[in-house]
Amino acid sequence: MTLFWILAAAMVVVALGVLLRPLLKTTAVAEDDTVQVNLRVLRDAMAELDAELAAGTLSAEQHAQARTELERRALEETAAEHANPRASGSPRTPGAARASALALAVLLPAAAVLLYAQLGNRRGLDPVLAQPPSHATAADIETLVQRLADRMKADPSDPQGWMLLGRAYSGLQRFEDARDAYREALQRTPPDADLLADYADVLAMTQGRTLAGEPEKLALQALALDPDHLKSLALAGSAAFERGDPKGALTHWTRARRLAPPGSPFAEGLDPGIAEARAAAGLPPEAVTAPPVAAAAAGGLQVTVSIDPALATRLQPGDTLFVFARAAEGPRMPVAIARLPATAQPAQVTLDDSSAMTPAMRLSGQTRVVVGARVSRSGNATPQPGDLEGESGPMGPSGSLTIQIDRVRE
Repeated sequence: MTLFWILAAAMVVVALGVLLRPLLKTTAVAEDDTVQVNLRVLRDAMAELDAELAAGTLSAEQHAQARTELERRALEETAAEHANPRASGSPRTPGAARASALALAVLLPAAAVLLYAQLGNRRGLDPVLAQPPSHATAADIETLVQRLADRMKADPSDPQGWMLLGRAYSGLQRFEDARDAYREALQRTPPDADLLADYADVLAMTQGRTLAGEPEKLALQALALDPDHLKSLALAGSAAFERGDPKGALTHWTRARRLAPPGSPFAEGLDPGIAEARAAAGLPPEAVTAPPVAAAAAGGLQVTVSIDPALATRLQPGDTLFVFARAAEGPRMPVAIARLPATAQPAQVTLDDSSAMTPAMRLSGQTRVVVGARVSRSGNATPQPGDLEGESGPMGPSGSLTIQIDRVRE
């Protein structure tokens, strides 16, 4: 940015040197009339406009408007000369020349700044904003988010700014910062369903990825404002299932699927949860209305789960086996999960995009994942002390593998 202003100032100085030299040469002023000087200035300005058009700094429309204005001024100068040749041809005194030079020295830089402010690309002066979006680095994004955070600290009265900051922090997986930003927004604006759902989501991430307590209350508050809010329905359903109320989860999830666009990733992402909730509630599976997508067509993981013989005696009727995949680097929320009785060993299960927990986080969108298996005595998806666990190392999001459950969670 500093180099730009240095170059701009140098160009203005050069232009002033060219334009002021004839005015300051008092011995030659008497031989040159005002109209001719002005016409030369206008011709130089037209040449500069043509150069800027060729360089791409002016659009064709801006160039045409500016050139039309210059041509109008040239016609006015010529008309003035014909209308009053004595006046236009009278010699200019040294004092008048110096006055014109002073006016030009002040007005030309000011006009250049104003013209750039009106037509120029001020974002181009920012080295971060000037980059194409596809070339923005993580450091660039962090810089922009920090600028927004600094602005909100300086002027915390803008709730929209706090909401934007909360979404930015959430995208960076800085969930505690996102929680604080959403809390600031809620203190400054009447709550709406979007804000409450986003706040509930990040709040759950900060308390061990569970929706129990305040996150569920926020999701239900959002539904009181908008009963058809999709994200709030999904969150409320997850909260109900988490606390052992599969029928309540089924109510929220089936409503969300009915409201979501048919065939959308959001609607398809609800299907595994709905099937699991129906099974947990003792309801028969829904009739299949469309052929399922083959796992091989969408990629996926073919997982075989076995249990260490030393731990096999710990299995009890009613235990639940969770098999899941999560990103090897990033949030620990599963990108695919399956639930089945723990009695059948070894167990075989397929993890793919149809078993995603949320449409935004899918197995196929990952580069490397960790696959885990856990036997839960309580049937709760949240890990509990005493659960039996096993886990793979980092791997790609497709293929076959075997996991052995070989440890007890402390």
